[in-house]
Amino acid sequence: MSRHVWASALLASSLFAPSIAVAATDAELAEIREQIRQMKESYETRIRALEERLKAAETAPPAPVAAPAPPGPSASTLAAFNPGISVVLQGTYAHLSQDPAQFAINRVQTSEDAGPGRRGLGLSESEINFYGNVDDKFFGNLTVSLSPENKVNVEEAYGILTALPYGVVPKFGRFFSGIGYLNEQHQHVWDFQDAPLVYQAFLGGQFTQDGAQVKWVAPTDTFLEFGAEVGNGDAFPGSTRNSNAAGAGSVFAHAGGDIGDSASWRAGLSYLETRAKDREATLPDAAGNLAAVAFSGKSRIAVADFILKYAPSGNALLTNYKLQGEYFWRRESGDLTYDSNGALGLTQADAYSSTQSGWYLQGIWQFMPMWRVGLRYDRLNPGTPDYGANSAFLAADPFHPQKATVMLDYTASEFSRFRIQYAQSKTRPDFTDNQFFVQYILSLGAHPAHKF
Repeated sequence: MSRHVWASALLASSLFAPSIAVAATDAELAEIREQIRQMKESYETRIRALEERLKAAETAPPAPVAAPAPPGPSASTLAAFNPGISVVLQGTYAHLSQDPAQFAINRVQTSEDAGPGRRGLGLSESEINFYGNVDDKFFGNLTVSLSPENKVNVEEAYGILTALPYGVVPKFGRFFSGIGYLNEQHQHVWDFQDAPLVYQAFLGGQFTQDGAQVKWVAPTDTFLEFGAEVGNGDAFPGSTRNSNAAGAGSVFAHAGGDIGDSASWRAGLSYLETRAKDREATLPDAAGNLAAVAFSGKSRIAVADFILKYAPSGNALLTNYKLQGEYFWRRESGDLTYDSNGALGLTQADAYSSTQSGWYLQGIWQFMPMWRVGLRYDRLNPGTPDYGANSAFLAADPFHPQKATVMLDYTASEFSRFRIQYAQSKTRPDFTDNQFFVQYILSLGAHPAHKF
């Protein structure tokens, strides 16, 4: 009996189950249809609203458009009205075995700027440089030097006309003369702490022109440069004169080129003629005094210069070599006053003439990145000056002044350099000065490119 009841119940449940599943599926479909209907109504309402807004916008008058704000000045525009600025800071420690106040060169008139400088710790010449394009035709440069004696000097202040064709470049103002090789370079880029002895003897360290210069670079594969200058001639070996005429003139020519991929060279010839009026200088006399003298007359200087640079495969970062030398010839004629300041009570003037020469040769080797070593030898031939009646007072020793220098420097970057230098200077028969220097050079700002 019970088995029959359970069988009947099982059969009934199996018959009714499909109908329940079908009923649940119809309810879900009805719900989905209702959601679609509501979405359609919502979209249709939004579309009608957008169409009405579009119609209203098309029929309404156009609204005024606000003018765009003027653009601010760009970085390049601002730079066009501001010059480049750079600063060079230098300092030295000098250990000198001789009193620098006793510096003089046998039978060679020297200016007050010649010599090794002060003993001990001190500042060296520092520079502030302003430069930039004035407009599309002119470039301007101002270099102010600050001396260790707290004096401010205008080292260079010139304009360059850049708009001329055919490689012609005029310069006007105050500038380092283009004679020789080293003269046109600023002191902080020299390979040694001081100028060669021949530069100190014949140019007072460095010759500056107040006037005009014109250079022409030939359109050839080989570098060919020709130049001429005219100036007031105030700088040594000239002097300040009360005259409307030019006091100095010079001409020069340079040639250069490459030797394969690893070497380059430049050679030049220069000539300078200047006039002096009571040019003050110092000369050793026969009694061993440093006598004050004054020269009036003409000074003529000829210079031959040469430099060779070598870097394997043209890569100077790892190692490079540089060989550099210059030869000077000088002829002076005029009048010389002995004891010009009357300190010895022997003041006397007479005719004077001399033919003198000098040279230096130096080599620089960068043996590894950042480290260089250098050697320089200087020698002067003072000739046999004709002092006239002053021959009784002035020294006539045939000694040839000379100097040997060795240096080691470390260049941490293009903006900093530290150097140690030793030199033995023999400028008089009884005067040997052993000189030891420690020097630092720090550059701030973008500095103009240096010359070859």
